[in-house]
Amino acid sequence: MIEIRIHGRGGQGGVTLAKLIATSRFLQGLSVQAFGLYAAERSGAPIQAFCRYSEEPITNRNLIYEPDHVIVLDPTLVGATIMAGLKAGGWILINSPQSPGEFATQFPRNRLATVDATTIARDNNLGTRSVPIVNTALAGAVCRMLGFPPEDAYAALEHLGFRGSNLTAAERAYNEVRLLASPREIEPADELVATADTRRGPSILEGAGAALPGIKTGQWASEQPHRRQMIPPCNHICPAGNNVQGFLSALAREKPDEALAILLRTTPFPSVCGRACPAPCMEACNRIELDGAVNVREMERYAGDHGRANPEQFANREERIAVVGSGPAGLTAAYHLARFGYRVKVFESGREIGGLLRTGIPEFRLPDDVVSREINRILDLGVSVATNHEINRQALLDLARDHDAVLVATGLQERQDLRLGMDGTETVVQGIDFLDHVHRKDVRVDGEDILVIGGGNTAIDAARSALRLGAERVRVVYRRTRQEMPAIGEEIDEALEEGVTIELLTQPIALHEVPSDGIRRHYRLTCRRMQLGEPDESGRRAPVEIAGSDFDLTCHRVILALGQSPDVSVFPEGTEVREGNQLLGLLETPLFAIGDLATGDGTIAGAIGSGRRTAVHIHNVLSGEQVRISEHADALRDVDVWCDEVIHADALRMHLFERQPAAEVESLSASTRRSTFDEVHIGLEDSSEAARCLSCGVCNECDLCCTYCPEGVLKRVGHRLEFDYSYCKGCGVCMAECPRNVIFMSHL
Repeated sequence: MIEIRIHGRGGQGGVTLAKLIATSRFLQGLSVQAFGLYAAERSGAPIQAFCRYSEEPITNRNLIYEPDHVIVLDPTLVGATIMAGLKAGGWILINSPQSPGEFATQFPRNRLATVDATTIARDNNLGTRSVPIVNTALAGAVCRMLGFPPEDAYAALEHLGFRGSNLTAAERAYNEVRLLASPREIEPADELVATADTRRGPSILEGAGAALPGIKTGQWASEQPHRRQMIPPCNHICPAGNNVQGFLSALAREKPDEALAILLRTTPFPSVCGRACPAPCMEACNRIELDGAVNVREMERYAGDHGRANPEQFANREERIAVVGSGPAGLTAAYHLARFGYRVKVFESGREIGGLLRTGIPEFRLPDDVVSREINRILDLGVSVATNHEINRQALLDLARDHDAVLVATGLQERQDLRLGMDGTETVVQGIDFLDHVHRKDVRVDGEDILVIGGGNTAIDAARSALRLGAERVRVVYRRTRQEMPAIGEEIDEALEEGVTIELLTQPIALHEVPSDGIRRHYRLTCRRMQLGEPDESGRRAPVEIAGSDFDLTCHRVILALGQSPDVSVFPEGTEVREGNQLLGLLETPLFAIGDLATGDGTIAGAIGSGRRTAVHIHNVLSGEQVRISEHADALRDVDVWCDEVIHADALRMHLFERQPAAEVESLSASTRRSTFDEVHIGLEDSSEAARCLSCGVCNECDLCCTYCPEGVLKRVGHRLEFDYSYCKGCGVCMAECPRNVIFMSHL
């Protein structure tokens, strides 16, 4: 991207010059921007204008602080101001009859060009004798300076309606501009000095070459503006506690390493959640009110897959902590405790660690190598593992005796059934067990007619897996409607595309074997039609039987996916299992239940959040410190006022944002998916989707407040906004122009 800053005075046509340059590039197929920064709206007042062009779509809306080139319309403005942030070796084009060599000692770091645009404008009767309009002449000079053919300037002029003498002026300036293209070699020390403090945001007057108001008018004000930070809805609702706005901001700046580092402060599983999270953040995204939610899930996957960062670790500690269970909750707790410096050991009853990340989610949704990569990141912190290690009540007491703290994260182990009459046989299998066999590659269903009972992710995963294993027909039986199905909506859509059918408002009653002369046994599932009644304790409308509506479905196999419940037999009898409550009575060792075992949340992100909260709590108990667990503390940056309030779409100024459709995610075709366990979603090629984030309630340094401040008393210095209250009259323009509701007015 090339950025050009223009310095001039009102009436000379500086903003139009920016538009002419931008138009010349736009006609060549580039993405462009052109806009102005005005001082007082009077002829002769200093102004700035800006132009950007790039082969890639431009999403940056800030002022230009570090231009590649500078154009000066009035030689009286030549001075230190025009040099602010200018890159070494960039062009400085000055409207002057002097040769460029006469400015060489003043600007030794840059290439120089001069053209007498004032004389050219007067000779062509452009403007008046006192205020000649020099923009069209300078458009020709710019094309010559930047190596563009003169036809580019002429095409831009005609496109914007300039003809006749304007074309003549541009052609003459193209031929008469003088170039000095050999700046002296820049020493590193010179470069450091030259670019120091160039991020200082120009106020509307000071940055344009004029001074601040001479009269201190702050005493007139009844209100004063301040900068605050509110809670974006995505941050607020994320079960894992991720700083969603923060990592999206890093990706929008094309910094995947920084984005991953932000995520690793809260979660060890960005690539996993980027594939398997139900993404409540997307449902809460304020951009839905404009043109559709930001695809946060794909952006988290991108950060996890493409970023390179290591989690921050702290000083080693002597305390030993046991974690029972290696699902997402247990591994997340182990991850954060290891970051705190504790010696952590994970005990897993299965043959490999990962819990349902390994065995409960098929590879077409979550590839095994992705799970391994993120688990290895945890193990690299020094976490040790014991597999094939069953923990019963006595073993838990032994762990409590030998460790300084114990966390139990065994998930939901108890399967629910329907008592169909053949439960526990090869004919009726649990969905979790079926998916485990799929993972082990030791189950066959070729040519079978399969019924899957349930409406959650396990049901949909089992149905789609059965199709891939060669089932002739797969039907999902669910007692409510599609709207009440707890499975991820996109997964249901993809199952239907692949050929799964869904029998809604259907309640299984009994299973009977049907006499058959073939090799394969056949069964008849008697079902009853349902209708929705009043909402139950889950908030969903309860299904109510319709009398006399029984009917039969034939099948070869039934897969039950009705959910699971916690197995608390490992704890002493009468123990109340609830997240955040220390379980007492085991040698006074802190003992906690975490994840689905304690919360019943049932999502990976929820388990991650539980593991992190408990790890911080354990650290506070053992160390005596009080580490903050606020999901939003990571997002704070140079904020005057922290507002503990979620910002919703009605508080944003949506008219200031451009519409931009969400990026399309490439996927395997439905016909291809039925015959392979390859990952369905290919992922996005770049992180441009992150630029759609509105940064709700968080300043993203768009600088509109600075641009529109009529008194020039507001500027950005680094990441901070500085208000000069001595001159601020409290007009509220900065607040009115802030798209994200970051600036607010307070009464004096």
